[in-house]
Amino acid sequence: MCSLRITLCVGAVLAAAFTPTAHAADAGVPVTSTSAADAGVRVTPASPAPGSDIQLRATGCAGQTGTAKSAAFVADAQLTGRDGTLTGESRVPTSLQPGTYDIKVSCDGYDKRIKGSVTVTVASSGRVSPSTAPASPVAPVHAGGGGAATQLAMVDARQTGPGTWHAVIGLVLASVAAVAVAVRSARRSRRGGARD
Repeated sequence: MCSLRITLCVGAVLAAAFTPTAHAADAGVPVTSTSAADAGVRVTPASPAPGSDIQLRATGCAGQTGTAKSAAFVADAQLTGRDGTLTGESRVPTSLQPGTYDIKVSCDGYDKRIKGSVTVTVASSGRVSPSTAPASPVAPVHAGGGGAATQLAMVDARQTGPGTWHAVIGLVLASVAAVAVAVRSARRSRRGGARD
């Protein structure tokens, strides 16, 4: 009976030791910190042509969602991510003139928190030219739904599931339970063998 008490106490101590760490990660506390010097926006490809699809990567936001705005985008880019990095995509309008355009990212409840720029170039061979590119809208297309897509994106970004610490805690507790069952079974089998 004494070893069962010890096993249960050890399990309770381990669970208490690891639980605050797991909850801190779920509360949106950033795991890595990003200094103001690291904050910025990276565009891939670096110099897109009109009509090109682009990938955005913004660093410096502790939150999980953000919005990138620029005159070089067909529509505002919705960004999602974690640990200080948000990603998303947009498209350069086919009618956009070559030049450098500012990008402003809003996140963590602040407008224009991160700034960057994109240089749109003239289409060269091998790239999509404005005359052959499919038509793209010059403004967001309202397809109904009353903003449900924005709300859905926020819900999806926050439903991340259990993390590494949850798995470790589960394995530790399962191991403690298995040891307790094995010890109890061993004691019963010794007592049962001694009576016969």
